[in-house]
Amino acid sequence: MLRFFTAGESHGQALLAFISGLPAQLPIDVKFINHQLRRRQLGYGRGGRQKIEKDTADVFAGVRHGKTIGAPIALRIENRDWVNWEKMLPVEAAEEDPGMRKLVAPRPGHADLAGSQKFNYHDARYVLERASARETAARVAAGAFAKLLLREFGTEIASHTIQVGHVRLEKPATWKKIQAVSADLDSPLRCINAAVQEKMKTEVDAVLKVGDTVGGIFEIVAHHVPVGLGSHAQWDEKLDGRLAQALMSVQAVKAVEIGGGVAGAGSFGSEVQDEIFYEKSVRRFRRSTNRAGGLEGGITNGEDVVVRGYLKPISTLRQPLHTTDMVTKEPVKAAYERSDWCVVPAGAVAGEAMVALVLADAFLQKFGGDSLAEMRRNFDNYVQQIDEF
Repeated sequence: MLRFFTAGESHGQALLAFISGLPAQLPIDVKFINHQLRRRQLGYGRGGRQKIEKDTADVFAGVRHGKTIGAPIALRIENRDWVNWEKMLPVEAAEEDPGMRKLVAPRPGHADLAGSQKFNYHDARYVLERASARETAARVAAGAFAKLLLREFGTEIASHTIQVGHVRLEKPATWKKIQAVSADLDSPLRCINAAVQEKMKTEVDAVLKVGDTVGGIFEIVAHHVPVGLGSHAQWDEKLDGRLAQALMSVQAVKAVEIGGGVAGAGSFGSEVQDEIFYEKSVRRFRRSTNRAGGLEGGITNGEDVVVRGYLKPISTLRQPLHTTDMVTKEPVKAAYERSDWCVVPAGAVAGEAMVALVLADAFLQKFGGDSLAEMRRNFDNYVQQIDEF
């Protein structure tokens, strides 16, 4: 079973990630991990924080001589912006430090008020530092380990932007185009269509001018996923449900779609189901389309797994909305914290990490093994079973 945890605050000294359950002898590529972190930092509409941070992962447990050892893995990502703030000192600072930047005007749509009420603080700083999407850097680092495991079995994951604000890419994208734009560090919004991307940039520019923010939709595709991951037997074993929960846990994601789920809800059955044929040359059952998004009955069917995340606009606005002071109870304008105004490409990278972690766990549950070699033998035996079906 693959498990991971993260710790750390947005302006604390560092973010931490802990990963347990990876097999021994898995080769670890630190450059690949740091490349994933770099992808998360990029994108059109990002704020000044990204000019300060240079996210890299320091691996300090669970890896020796470039390979996993079967023990829990620990990672650290330094927060360079820590020195520019109140330093969020864990134990040294007094509880009521006058230098602390209190936040008493909760932002609508953020965890500020609900979290402050839950933990009985009249200062949202205690909540927002952990609720911040800065935490996804730790997830991306953990997800990179999961991607490295999946890569050993030929499964790759990529993402692209489908919509920003009111501008939407209407034509479906091929795997090769998604893979190319996903890896392109120079693509501002990671949209496969250059003309549509320019319109998306105009939308991002427009919200910046008026002090607003903009959301959008990203699509994640897992390519070359074997048949049979997940299960129909229990509700919490259904892989589509696990993927939806994982993606919904990413900050600002308010809806998740598997395949053509949204359009399918307003269609007839004959327009939605994927017809089945047998491809003799590769001895495989195939679908003529992939409206199911690679999942049927909670089980992967051998087609690409396609998941979409619907990202709401960020809650921090340069032209703040009305709110109520948590201390005085008087109406005020919401607090403003330095922030991005469009994070769709970054949200997609965080989403990739979550999809990778769920799929890697499904691989481990299906094929087991304490070492990579044992896991590969189990995988090869299963592939033979599928070939002979």
